[in-house]
Amino acid sequence: MRGLVAGVLVALAAGVVPAAAQVAAPVAPVPPARPACREVADLPFLAIDADSAARLGGIGLDRAAIFAQMHETSIPETMGCWAMPVGNFDSQLVSVGMAQWNFGTGSLQPLLKAWRKARGGSFRRARKALMPVYGRLVFSRDCLAVPVKAKCREKILAAHGSDGKLNPVLWGEFNALFESDAMLQVQLDTYLVLLEDVRQDLLRVFPEGPITRRKVRWAVDTKVQQGGFPLDEDLARLRRKLAAMPEGERWERLGAIFAWYGALARSIDQDGVQRDWAWNLDRWQCLLDQRRIDPEQYEMLHLTFLRSRTAIGNSGRWQALTFERRARIILGVGSVSGKTDGECLR
Repeated sequence: MRGLVAGVLVALAAGVVPAAAQVAAPVAPVPPARPACREVADLPFLAIDADSAARLGGIGLDRAAIFAQMHETSIPETMGCWAMPVGNFDSQLVSVGMAQWNFGTGSLQPLLKAWRKARGGSFRRARKALMPVYGRLVFSRDCLAVPVKAKCREKILAAHGSDGKLNPVLWGEFNALFESDAMLQVQLDTYLVLLEDVRQDLLRVFPEGPITRRKVRWAVDTKVQQGGFPLDEDLARLRRKLAAMPEGERWERLGAIFAWYGALARSIDQDGVQRDWAWNLDRWQCLLDQRRIDPEQYEMLHLTFLRSRTAIGNSGRWQALTFERRARIILGVGSVSGKTDGECLR
């Protein structure tokens, strides 16, 4: 044993680690099994406004790309499902739908109102069919208010089990509602509004262009998870620092951001990254060592660092996950919720 330790110390001094002391690279994590669901995909009855389609086409989003983007958004949110309701685990009361709209931020209430309006005179009949037990509560004035009223909050929390999850009845009714044809159209319409907002954001954040598919995917994920982008003054400050940075510091600075992510992921109050972070750190370091990160990726990783460290939900509980999601999009290599993309082989 002493001989092995001594050999390792000598090898470290020489910059070489013997095979017996090397630690194997983390294996790819295995995503959890997904329950049966209606999967996010293009369906013939779903309509896209022609004017909206023309504007989004300007940033490379035709109909096929829009639905591909929707499916990509849904993977970390709902494992690719249109519904997958969850309870108050993140203090949002209920989150549901392919972008996990929720009562806590007030993003769910507009979808409920839009569905009610779309059903018109058949609203009550449709509500009773899909949500016979909890429909009157979910569509009550107290629950449609932003923020929800105390009476609504109390009754929704009472429909949670001792494990903090929605009880099977409320879970099933939200699932039925958000997998219904009319609500799929509402979800699509809501997502198209988000994409139009993203289009404007991209023109501000990247005024000199070009607007690449990578940037669109990055911007959508940022918008869904954090609602917006850094202020112009913050963008300008970061870009001044990047422009002035000596070339010799380039890779060390990026390595420091990866180390920040790794330190966060290992800390006590970060969630959603436990099965992914070790694999990510190993593969991203591989990309860095091989200098397989182009200038666009390099800047976008710094922009992601700038925004991720301001993720304040649950007092910063999701900062590592926020960075992880964007970095996977930027690098084309990464793991989120146990689902891996790409690879880097040494």
